[in-house]
Amino acid sequence: MKRIVLFIATNLAVMVVLSIVLSVLGIGRPGSGGLQLGNLLAFSLVVGFTGSIISLLISKPMAKWSTGARVIDAPANATEQWLVATVHGLAQRAGIGNPEVAVYDGEPNAFATGAFKDSALVAVSTGLLQSMNRDEVEAVLGHEVAHIANGDMVTMTLIQGVVNTFVVFLARVVGFFVDNMLRGRDSERSNGGGIGYMVTVVVCEIVFGLLASLIVAWFSRQREFRADAGSAQLLGSSVPMQHALARLGGLEPGALPQNLTASGITGGGGWSALFSTHPPMEERIAALQQLSR
Repeated sequence: MKRIVLFIATNLAVMVVLSIVLSVLGIGRPGSGGLQLGNLLAFSLVVGFTGSIISLLISKPMAKWSTGARVIDAPANATEQWLVATVHGLAQRAGIGNPEVAVYDGEPNAFATGAFKDSALVAVSTGLLQSMNRDEVEAVLGHEVAHIANGDMVTMTLIQGVVNTFVVFLARVVGFFVDNMLRGRDSERSNGGGIGYMVTVVVCEIVFGLLASLIVAWFSRQREFRADAGSAQLLGSSVPMQHALARLGGLEPGALPQNLTASGITGGGGWSALFSTHPPMEERIAALQQLSR
């Protein structure tokens, strides 16, 4: 499984840790009156969106730190000058503010991230710059700029927040019933959920979270098709993006940190296709060919 949704690792970790802490403090646990669905839903919304929003707000500094990306403040050579000028030109065509442009050492890959359209980050690997011609690199940059212009990071945050909310809510409903079964009819329940409740909630959050990632991954694959089409629109032709994808399909993609896998230009397939954040290259190229027609 090479591509796990951008938010899965961070969101799941934050959600589970936050749930454990709040449960220990007695917040969000059923009281003597039983399960209060209204209160539980409000609690689930807060916990569900906390992880995704934190993920979004720290996405840019985390990307720089985890990849070792160097932001080009003052271009040191002709390649860097071309790279910055190209990204800024694409951003102007897309109607967004100029993103920060960065380069990092690694095999062919690129990504865009950031919480806001007008202050995002576009980064490319040295391997991608070395293995592609400028038309292909420009197509990849157009793809990343299209992600920013489409507001994909915010969209994924909202989707992840919604599925997180359902995960938190359903995990506690299941935990409540399991705890009741374990404690029996004659046991004292005035103190709210017991150890059975807490363990069940944590296990269910992990299991439901993995299942929910299937939904998030599906949405992510759709955004890749849109970003490919966005690159074609920015460049005035789908051919450069087709060539870029074909080139990437013949290369070993550079691995990105777990928190950035959904932001990369390439994705996996095979047995993990349902969890993949990117469609297969063949499908993406076919979609661009259909767009040309």
